[in-house]
Amino acid sequence: MAFFRRLRVLSKKDVGDEGETLAVRFLKQNGYRILVRNYRCALGEIDIVALHDKTISFVEVKSRRSARFGPAAAAVTPRKQGQIIKAAQAYLASGKWDGFDFRFDVVAIDWQNDRPMIQHIAGAFETP
Repeated sequence: MAFFRRLRVLSKKDVGDEGETLAVRFLKQNGYRILVRNYRCALGEIDIVALHDKTISFVEVKSRRSARFGPAAAAVTPRKQGQIIKAAQAYLASGKWDGFDFRFDVVAIDWQNDRPMIQHIAGAFETP
């Protein structure tokens, strides 16, 4: 609980890292197998790549300390979606996942009274 008390003094990166850790824990508790964290390629980055049944989920994690700039989920802009889609295409290009479905999820973490409120939006956006 000490982390939650210090939340307001942490950097954006620290809050983001903690958000990703919470998202991984949440996904695992809901039957997802984490394949990769922080997948990076020349085209972009994906926070979490996870497998649930025969579906690969490319997960963007957004964490907000306050609602001052809106909810965390609103931070996944069309531009960011495009970067995630390109990175996912690079990930899938290996051919290892042929025959699997895929989708784009968002795990939004909005901190309220130093407690994380986690929202998982499965299929949050699609490829054009």
